[in-house]
Amino acid sequence: MTSMTFSRAINSGLRRAMDADPKVVLMGEDIGALGGVFRITDGLQKDFGAHRVIDTPLAESAIIGTAVGLAYRGYRPVCEIQFDGFIYPAFDQIVSQVAKLHYRTQGAVKMPLTIRVPFGGGIGSPEHHSESPEAYFTHTSGLRVISVSNPQDAYTMIQQAIACDDPVLYFEPKRRYHDKGEVEESTTEAVLPMGSAAVVHAGADVTLVAYGPLVKTARDAAVAASDEGISVEVIDLRSLAPIDFVTLEASVRKTGRLVIAHEAAQSGGLGAEIAASITERCFYVLEAAPIRVTGFDIPYPYSKLELHHLPDLDRILDGVDRALGRHNSLSGLEA
Repeated sequence: MTSMTFSRAINSGLRRAMDADPKVVLMGEDIGALGGVFRITDGLQKDFGAHRVIDTPLAESAIIGTAVGLAYRGYRPVCEIQFDGFIYPAFDQIVSQVAKLHYRTQGAVKMPLTIRVPFGGGIGSPEHHSESPEAYFTHTSGLRVISVSNPQDAYTMIQQAIACDDPVLYFEPKRRYHDKGEVEESTTEAVLPMGSAAVVHAGADVTLVAYGPLVKTARDAAVAASDEGISVEVIDLRSLAPIDFVTLEASVRKTGRLVIAHEAAQSGGLGAEIAASITERCFYVLEAAPIRVTGFDIPYPYSKLELHHLPDLDRILDGVDRALGRHNSLSGLEA
């Protein structure tokens, strides 16, 4: 086991994938000599050459379009979108081409394309540099969408994404880049499949589902709730499309209550899909309506207001109280 930061874990996973397969190529803005704005690809161009770690023009549509051609020719391109808010120029390529090519060709054409997207807030960035666009892509059939929350998953799942013959959007929470954790680099055996959720804190009273940057906050909330005798089960969703409803359903059938937390706006967010699907599957065991704790239905605010926008420990604990019918910020009900 090696202790490493989140960012270093992604770098190590990319390096291992490139060592294993010469058809893996990286593409993006300033990812070569600079190593990317977050230094995720630091040192890779030096070690693998400019023909495999490619500095591209500032043109996201061209990056993805070029990657489609490479994937057609048997390569496994990994594209970096420099910031989440820069993905929209590539939206047409991703939705109209990348997501449909396998289906359109009746399976004759595979599209082993990985798109890395630093996402979410918490780093005090200006407009277009802090967004949560994941719901656009989970709504798009033909795409796999994953979000990692810790260094071990960052290391393992980037390799799983690159090895997958389907296009994968790999959302990495930029405010967790400096978080450290233990990473097992020697083997990928006995790890969870890319499409599986993970129970990261066992509990019996409430199921709390989160992904990406909020998994750490959710785990902290579970520890804080235990001080009041409340047992919270925390599930790291990991795969946003497809969703591992088997794991979610098993937890909700045990607890009878569900809270979903994400940074993205509430309306049309992933929390709504999870709440609706679990209600359909678990209606007769639910003790309360599913609760969503999310960002507000506004554009991401500027840095001085950003922390008021992002769900924090107190807001998540308030959501747990709402699910339990305890005194909370909205209902005013006493326990």
